[in-house]
Amino acid sequence: MDLSLYESIAETPSTNDPTQHRVLIVGGGAAGLHLASKLGAHYGRKGKISVTLLDKSRVHVWKPLLHEVAAGSFDAETDAVELIAHAKLRHYRYRIGEMIGINRARQQIYVAPTDDDAGTRVIPPRVLGYDTLVIAIGSLSNDFGTPGVMQHAITLDTLDQAVRFNRRMMDACLRANAQYEPLRPGQLHCAIVGAGATGVELAAELHKSMRDLASYNLDNIDFDKTIKIELIEAGPRILLALPEGLAADTTKLLESLGINVRTGTPVMSVEADGVTLNSGEFIPAELIVWAAGIKAPDVLRDFDGLESDRINRLIVKPTLQTTRDDNIFALGDCAYCVPEGANAPLPPRAQTAQQQANFMVGVIAQRLDGQPLSHFKYHDRGSLVALSDYKTFGVIFRGFRLEGFFAMLAYRALHKLHLLALFGPWRVALNFLAGLLTKRTEPRVKLH
Repeated sequence: MDLSLYESIAETPSTNDPTQHRVLIVGGGAAGLHLASKLGAHYGRKGKISVTLLDKSRVHVWKPLLHEVAAGSFDAETDAVELIAHAKLRHYRYRIGEMIGINRARQQIYVAPTDDDAGTRVIPPRVLGYDTLVIAIGSLSNDFGTPGVMQHAITLDTLDQAVRFNRRMMDACLRANAQYEPLRPGQLHCAIVGAGATGVELAAELHKSMRDLASYNLDNIDFDKTIKIELIEAGPRILLALPEGLAADTTKLLESLGINVRTGTPVMSVEADGVTLNSGEFIPAELIVWAAGIKAPDVLRDFDGLESDRINRLIVKPTLQTTRDDNIFALGDCAYCVPEGANAPLPPRAQTAQQQANFMVGVIAQRLDGQPLSHFKYHDRGSLVALSDYKTFGVIFRGFRLEGFFAMLAYRALHKLHLLALFGPWRVALNFLAGLLTKRTEPRVKLH
């Protein structure tokens, strides 16, 4: 990509006070928005530092909920965080756009222009400066070079992709209900490639939501007989990050729902009407979701000389500073962070991102005061997997197993804690009460 154009573009000012320390956060996901909210509330109101958040989306939805958006059980139109409004509430600046390059010598990043759906230019190319740069652009699905994935499968990396899948699912059900001829092979079948938390939770959520649709006058379809969900995993079992016993119980529950779980089964290619396995078997499917592995966005590969790993993650020191530039930090899924005493990098989980964001608030204070930076310490609080309304499994606090009602409460509490960091206790409490009231008047699944 030719970035020479940006050499002549004047820097967009982020503050009217040249003495203010400029903190630029790229990425409005779990880590980036959490950090911007904390810094804005603590420093932005007092004008001590300039806090700017850059993200290419205008809304934020907690990524662990995207599978519920895709299935229609979570309405992003009413529950998403509007970044423009949130920036005003929490006293930071929000800029829309996508980072496409960096000039470390000038301490500037390059931002791509933004166009509307008709291709009309909304925002021109820009250059943003920083004193402290925090990169928190998350991760994307990794297709591992598998033919046809980008053309024929849907990934659940963004809100737009989850909404697109939901519309495709709705159209598939409406089409099948209205047609006169028998269903063709693979019609109303869904193949989910990858049986990590996203794939497993999506399989259970789709099983419930597609049957909820049947109650809304889609009476020409026998959903129990015609809907088929295939969960395909290349590894030896599902949920490799969780204990084997918990994964086994999850497999039993999924299979009791009629979901076909295939393990040790790599996918060789994806076609418009199904997937081909390494055995040569073809599995017909109208809906295909790719949830097999992650990588950091390609922009971080050879990012003006910063060190990265094979899946583009920026390698960071225990302070979360990149190894070759102390003014640049990386958080969340796009960071390759090995804590002191550990043998492997931290897992790509929401709790990792949130802990690193909280840690960065203290790091900014230390940088402002000229103090040595602390080292990040990760505390594994366990993992939870919610299988829609059927059951929730998990392990918390050093292997204590939790399932059923209390596991479900713990799972929902994770999202509430995220909102608590963004809005504070009063707004979260009011939204929770409002949700309890409106839930009784809304359909069980999103219908538009």
